[in-house]
Amino acid sequence: MHLGSLWRRIININFLGAFSDTAALEILGSRLAAVRLKSNLTQTALAREAGVSRRTLVRLERGEGTELKLLVRVLRALQLLEGFLAGIPPDEPSPMALLRARGKKRQRARGESLPAAP
Repeated sequence: MHLGSLWRRIININFLGAFSDTAALEILGSRLAAVRLKSNLTQTALAREAGVSRRTLVRLERGEGTELKLLVRVLRALQLLEGFLAGIPPDEPSPMALLRARGKKRQRARGESLPAAP
């Protein structure tokens, strides 16, 4: 990989957290469209492959909201699902939590809230 493109990837990843929800959806949509075009697929062909309507695909590519399962279908059809999931760390308890739990699986959240979205 070229060093310049590596830095661009690092910078893009670091700045993604600063985007609003709408901007993040638009970026995701434009990236899906770019992969579709690089794969030389029409919207109709990809929608058929993914098992979604063409209208759903158009909405995804525009960054408009849709059901998560429909996004998963499109990611799978573009062979991006594994990479997408790889970006979300698996639930791995700390060593201390493992010692405390001693075989008990966590059943409840503490009730701490997430930080407010920008």
